[in-house]
Amino acid sequence: MERHEFLRGKRSAALAVVLGAASSWAGPAIDTSPDRVKTDLEPGLERIGTLCQRSVKEVGESNWMIGCECVDRDLTDYWQYNQYLAPLGIRTIRVQAGWAKCEKEKGQVDYDWLDKIVEDAVGRGLNVWLETGYGNPVYPGGGTARAGAFPSSDEALAAWDRWVEGLAKRYKGKVHDWAMWNEPDCHKELTPEMIAAFNIRTAEVIKRVDPDARIGALSISWFIVGKYMPFFEAQGKTGLFTWLVHHGYCKNPDVHTDKVLAMREKLLAKWPDCPKLRQGEQGCPSEYITGWALAKLPWTEFSQSKWILRRMMGDLGIGSESAIFTICDVNYRKSALYGNNDIINRKGLLHTTDDMKIDKIKMSYYAVQNTVSVFDHTLEKLPDEALAVEFATNTVAYLYRNKADGRQLFVVWDRSDVPGESVATRPATVTVKGCSIKDPVWVDLISGRIYAFPFERVTRGNGTTVFKDVPVYDSPVLIAEKDLGLKK
Repeated sequence: MERHEFLRGKRSAALAVVLGAASSWAGPAIDTSPDRVKTDLEPGLERIGTLCQRSVKEVGESNWMIGCECVDRDLTDYWQYNQYLAPLGIRTIRVQAGWAKCEKEKGQVDYDWLDKIVEDAVGRGLNVWLETGYGNPVYPGGGTARAGAFPSSDEALAAWDRWVEGLAKRYKGKVHDWAMWNEPDCHKELTPEMIAAFNIRTAEVIKRVDPDARIGALSISWFIVGKYMPFFEAQGKTGLFTWLVHHGYCKNPDVHTDKVLAMREKLLAKWPDCPKLRQGEQGCPSEYITGWALAKLPWTEFSQSKWILRRMMGDLGIGSESAIFTICDVNYRKSALYGNNDIINRKGLLHTTDDMKIDKIKMSYYAVQNTVSVFDHTLEKLPDEALAVEFATNTVAYLYRNKADGRQLFVVWDRSDVPGESVATRPATVTVKGCSIKDPVWVDLISGRIYAFPFERVTRGNGTTVFKDVPVYDSPVLIAEKDLGLKK
């Protein structure tokens, strides 16, 4: 089958060099063949090609981040997956700095492991979103567990300030984006006032060193960020933060979108100038797991891919920056901190072995790569009222256009249930006002397969275009211009 160079023309020389080096990688090579993703999806259309993938240097800025978490507790190994980051196409990576890993003896701080990660990431064209991390057991009241308490003694707080200041000084000019202590609300004794105060303390240390630093507040485990705002506002410290960061896991990813919209509406009603919302951690397992978020459900690589893409496209559609948890599976068996959760958390885009090596590239990696290759910063979302969908159940649909030349695409999926294994499609009628799509194709984002969309199913008149019998299922698909004109 001829490889249709959809959207981008020929693959760049830079990407070709990266892919050409695949044989020397420790892990499996990235598959770039047209049929790298195997599904039984049959939309009843003529297939004409496959999406081209783009590296981070080609994509540039986009709406998403990819998680590179848990290197601070040696639950993942950055050096096993770093070669997969730039080809994925997502520029910003979330990294957790480890105070306890750097300062194993009081006053003796060794940044070597973190220096190497930051240098490698920056060298690959990535933007590091660095989290200041957890506590340190060498000081009273310090611990490295997710639900651990903040440093509380004068000695421990002074040491924390030195740790944060040291990070800010060391990485000024290399790290521009920062995040606070991860999920402090999991510790039942930490009140919103205490969490807000510790965030302020930490952010002020960073800002003294780097006034231009962009800082994400909170990093809380759920959606309820409004209860922290009165404490930021009371001290006049809201301006310290660029984002209010939330997590929150839902079986149906579209429920997450509903909750974020409701939260944003409440926030802006009370604090019109509050920091932007950012979703800082969400993911889905690729198999049945017994612990952690979304556990004890029959996930597969296929349903994981659907879940991730629905959440990515939902966040983009409502203008919310968001992160994917995570680049590779997290091996909690390597730590005694997590008690009964003695498992490998299979939320990665890459499958890992017990010794944290990459032994498989999952379907979700390719699905994310496909999505990022299309939805970059050159697109802008058009008003929701420009698009209408007639379908048997609930759908989500968003219309976009290229900011430079006005060419359009729309994305649509069935949001009515938790992503499952079905590949059955049902026809939808989509009406677009002011549509400029002249030569339409239908694209499945999971597989990247491109199909010709029959001209006889398209009618135009009175400023609207109607696309009839558009195949829709529980994963995002596109109707787009065959050549979107997004070549750089």
